[in-house]
Amino acid sequence: MSEAVGVLDRVRAWGFRILPQLLISRLTYRLTRWRSPLVPLAIRGFIRLFRVDMSEAAEPDPRAYPDFNAFFTRALRPGVRPVVGERDAIACPVDGTLSQLGTVQGERILQAKGQYFSAFELLGGYRYTAEPFRSGHFCTLYLSPRDYHRVHMPLDATLTEMIYIPGRLFSVAPYATRTLPRLFARNERVACLFETADGPMAVVMVGAINVAAIETVWAGLVTPPPGPRVRVYDYRDRTAPIVLKKGQELGRFNMGSTVIVLFPRGRVTWEPVLEPGARVRMGERLGRFLDTAHA
Repeated sequence: MSEAVGVLDRVRAWGFRILPQLLISRLTYRLTRWRSPLVPLAIRGFIRLFRVDMSEAAEPDPRAYPDFNAFFTRALRPGVRPVVGERDAIACPVDGTLSQLGTVQGERILQAKGQYFSAFELLGGYRYTAEPFRSGHFCTLYLSPRDYHRVHMPLDATLTEMIYIPGRLFSVAPYATRTLPRLFARNERVACLFETADGPMAVVMVGAINVAAIETVWAGLVTPPPGPRVRVYDYRDRTAPIVLKKGQELGRFNMGSTVIVLFPRGRVTWEPVLEPGARVRMGERLGRFLDTAHA
């Protein structure tokens, strides 16, 4: 049975290799911003198909959304996602499914059984961005179409850099992570680098097919349009630093995708109950920083 599933996974992944990923995603971008009397009907169909819990939305009425993008990026009601309050507690940045978490093996990050990618590639191919996370800690979170699509801060932090890395737009669904080598280091992505009271932190928003937009609260829409090369935005010398609090919105996706969070070596312990496949919610505890000041 497992071999048959593996064959099916490979066939599906092969199909995505030959699709016009960029064209499909840009069409999705336009369609999700199309305004029509038919939009509320389509939204209601989507809610039924994916079993979206609209009772948590700030606006539960599908008719209130002028287009699909407004629905996909909907806000939640205040208070439905309490954020863990302890200073050393790491808050989950999204609603989604835990894909993987653990320790970085040198620069290698586990994608799925037998599949790895490197922090060096993930963060744009710069040694100085990857080195702080060598043998560090990582957490990979998958957002399905049914999930809340905003990304929030795991900790209080100051933004230092944002890196846009062009790439493919493969699906990031579980079958793709099992079969496509270095998937997260091949897809288009936006890496956000922060400095916290406990050291550096990276939050990487990975694009995928039909993820027609990635935006941040400080830069607005980062993609589209896609870029032909890596773009680095340095925020360290600003007279007014960009400081975001734990639980504050960082950015958002259209549709669903993946978020990868990185921390330095020896600084984090993950919650022992967490394991791949677990459902997680924004604001709950993923782990905590260890006090190494007197180690």
